[in-house]
Amino acid sequence: MTTPIEVLRDTFGYDAFRSPQDKVINTILAGDDALVIMPTGGGKSLCYQLPALMLPGVTVVISPLIALMADQVASADHLGIRAAAFHSNQTREEQYVVRRQLHTGELDLIYLSPERVQQEDTQTWLLQSPVSLVAIDEAHCVSQWGHQFRPDYLALDWFRLQLPEVPVIALTATANEQTREEIRIRLGIPNAPVFVAGFDRPNIYYQVQHRVNARDQLKALLQAHIGDTGIIYCLSRKKVEQTADWLCSQGFDALPYHAGLLPETRSHHQSLFLNEDGVIIVATIAFGMGIDKPDVRFVAHLDLPKSIESYYQETGRAGRDGEPADAWMVYGLQDVMLHRQMLSDQTEPQQQRIEQHKLNTMLAFCELTTCRRQVLLGYFGDNPGEPCGHCDNCLSPPDAWDATLSVQQLLSAIYRTGQRFGAGYVISVVRGGGDPRIERNGHDRLQVFGMGKDLSEPEWRSMVRQLLVRGLIEADVEGHGGLRLTPSCKPILRGEESISLSRSVSSTKTRRRGYGPDDLEYNENLYEQLRTLRRELAEEEGVPPYVVFHDRSLKEMAALKPNSLSAMLDISGIGQAKLARYGERFLQVLSAKRY
Repeated sequence: MTTPIEVLRDTFGYDAFRSPQDKVINTILAGDDALVIMPTGGGKSLCYQLPALMLPGVTVVISPLIALMADQVASADHLGIRAAAFHSNQTREEQYVVRRQLHTGELDLIYLSPERVQQEDTQTWLLQSPVSLVAIDEAHCVSQWGHQFRPDYLALDWFRLQLPEVPVIALTATANEQTREEIRIRLGIPNAPVFVAGFDRPNIYYQVQHRVNARDQLKALLQAHIGDTGIIYCLSRKKVEQTADWLCSQGFDALPYHAGLLPETRSHHQSLFLNEDGVIIVATIAFGMGIDKPDVRFVAHLDLPKSIESYYQETGRAGRDGEPADAWMVYGLQDVMLHRQMLSDQTEPQQQRIEQHKLNTMLAFCELTTCRRQVLLGYFGDNPGEPCGHCDNCLSPPDAWDATLSVQQLLSAIYRTGQRFGAGYVISVVRGGGDPRIERNGHDRLQVFGMGKDLSEPEWRSMVRQLLVRGLIEADVEGHGGLRLTPSCKPILRGEESISLSRSVSSTKTRRRGYGPDDLEYNENLYEQLRTLRRELAEEEGVPPYVVFHDRSLKEMAALKPNSLSAMLDISGIGQAKLARYGERFLQVLSAKRY
């Protein structure tokens, strides 16, 4: 009888499982449910693809986006896995072919959207099919505590109700304890064991900057990534368009992506991103879920993400190949006000409390003065260990200073101006002018007026951000962002407690080489020849280059220079299907020795 490790070697081209892939697979093969929490790029898909090859029937995979199913099917096909997708963008004839393949036992995997599962005709033919496993990808979408809640996911307990003997595996990259419990309950798998891989992505360099001039700051980042593929996230469609246009004017190959574009435009831009080198996508959060491109070298945020889960999921799209990558963000006080305005529009009180909690946690992460990786991992219940030495705070620790007197001045100015003005006005009061309303309102006669001239406006704004994060002040979003005191600030205002704050540090450091897999000593000229061949093969087959081989596989070829088909099986990522499909073509380049 074939064993999982034999399938791993022959089909996927790897010699060993990553933890806890083997335990997950054994659980599924034993007929039990599982909830799998693995970071982006951690190998989640293997946990259902490999059992699909060993179980007698078909594995149903719930995938959230139709636009990604073609790539998922292509990737499976290149591994020798019989896969198909069934969705509304297909013609009737194409749908007929898939259903015929399903009922004649010609498929190992079938991909469906959660919306498709709710349709009565789909449920009918699923009940008539030999379903042996159900895999629910991006399972955090079922949870209101998750960062991308999708109501359609709530109906996926249909599988447990109608196919109670079929094991269910739920998979996601981000879920804290609260989200995990909700996933299991809503999917009808309350007793499923939870398998958690380490959340650490040691190859990613985390950096957060206070916004000074966002475009200049972004350009400094991009200067370290000339020719690299990257993703830039913005909160609004308008900002996406403006940023993409500006990047093009600066000589970068940038494309916009948001829900307001025509579907064919979005599809074309996504295709260029997946298939070409050096393309930068500027996007709202409409882009990215399920993206499997391994060589994204940076993910940048020009606006504050709404939660730690969103931030981790989005930054996790960088460096899936394990090579060094940057997770970079700028944010400012306006981000805080905008998010809180959006929260005030929530009509459901419980959801508003959930979102407020997420935002406060995200803000606290941004204003950290300690290791970012420790806090990020700790949020998901991972043991972070020692400071990572590979984030901005570890490499350039921010200065801490006794800010008690300045904070008292700011709190006093907020109180004495009536707790109805925004940060800009209050800062102008403590700095002694700059706003014509001050004299009209008589606030130039306040004792606190001009007491804070020794600090710059950016320093005062940094102080406001940190006080908001600590809950010492709050923004009245219904009152146009006016700052108000909270009861927590009273001990400081009375002089009963002191307070230390961090000074803003504007660093331009980017990723450091050496974080990631051991660097291979490979022939650069040969590597480029192999990349050229890979690009040609990908164009011939109409698939992204990484579906043929990952960069890592090409680098190993350029280092080890295998001289036979059997020797090529020693290369990471080459199994029997890819060897049969591409082996001879790559051996021709290797044996030509034109390097």
